[in-house]
Amino acid sequence: MIEILALPFMQRALVAALLSGLIAPAIGTFIVQKRMSLLGDGLGHVAIMGVGLAMLTGWAPLPVAVVVCVVGAVIVELLRQHGKASGDLGLAILFYGGLASGVLMAGIAGQGAGGLSSYLFGSLTSVSEDDIAVIVVLAVVILVCTIGLAPRLFSVSVDEDYSQVLGVRVRVLNLLVVVLAAVTVTLSMRTVGLLLVSALMVIPVATAQQAFVGFFSSFFGAMGIGVLAALGGTIGSFYLDTATGATIVVTAIVLLGVSWLIGKRLRREDRFIPFIEDHGAHEHERAENGVAPAHVGGREIQHGDHIDYVHDGHRHAWHGDHYDEH
Repeated sequence: MIEILALPFMQRALVAALLSGLIAPAIGTFIVQKRMSLLGDGLGHVAIMGVGLAMLTGWAPLPVAVVVCVVGAVIVELLRQHGKASGDLGLAILFYGGLASGVLMAGIAGQGAGGLSSYLFGSLTSVSEDDIAVIVVLAVVILVCTIGLAPRLFSVSVDEDYSQVLGVRVRVLNLLVVVLAAVTVTLSMRTVGLLLVSALMVIPVATAQQAFVGFFSSFFGAMGIGVLAALGGTIGSFYLDTATGATIVVTAIVLLGVSWLIGKRLRREDRFIPFIEDHGAHEHERAENGVAPAHVGGREIQHGDHIDYVHDGHRHAWHGDHYDEH
């Protein structure tokens, strides 16, 4: 570690990796809840168009990629909200239009597809001090928004209709999610690359869901796992002489595998705090008119934003007009 910290380019690389590991799972939590895990891939392809435009004009790649990616994300989200394009169609436009435009402009600029490789697969060692300044400022903005608005963003991500009934500004928050995702993708292009950034947004979230119970526990747990994967992959790539982005993603996948092995133990029943114990009976009453019946057996335990009922080795949660097995 002393050897790594003595190198200026590795100092910048570790700072960039740390911030990417924080912000990618922070916004990725809400992307996963919205069942749009591939959004990061689509936005990555739009960012390629921004990089190609920067090569064509001679401007700095990072700011141009941020602006282009944000504009593309907003356009697709507005089309989705107004019913003029489905989510799948919007993602297809992001994938193919962005990638083709980026490669085309890079070719016109005389650099070709090879000039895009450091942005496609990451190149932490080429992060400049100016890049670090931009990454730090925008990372702080992303963290403030995601942490400060976490309850509202979670509500919108889980159930838009119910959130709208409660008076939550659903459209504005949906736009905020895609904008933050676009900024996160472009900030991470030097860390894991535009083709792999979606993995850093999704895999730590999946890992945290295996190891933690409750939204906030999983939310901050995903951020911690993201940091661990990013720093571990960066250090590992230095000693193994491997591609940094690929090493970070593989590290994240290894952590996911470990969470599958120990997740059941971490989420065992005796770790939960029961609210009501020993009701006597061990059956649920039938639901009438879609209203949740009074629970008449077992234990009630808090699970995130709802209550699970445990009895006879089974764990149920009320969902609509029936109980789901958990």
